[in-house]
Amino acid sequence: MTSGRQVLIAQAAVVGGLALALFLKELPGVVRELRIYRMTGGLRANRRYP
Repeated sequence: MTSGRQVLIAQAAVVGGLALALFLKELPGVVRELRIYRMTGGLRANRRYP
C-alpha cells in the first residue's frame, strides 16, 4: 500500500510534467513575441509610439 507521501510525490511529478509540456509548447510563441518586442524598442518605445 502506498503512503500519503508517495501519493503526493506522484501528484507533484504529474503536475510538473504537465506544466513542463505546456511551457515547451508555448515557448516558440513567447520567443517570437520577445523578438518583436525587442525590435520595436522595448520599454523605450513609449516616445516613438504614443
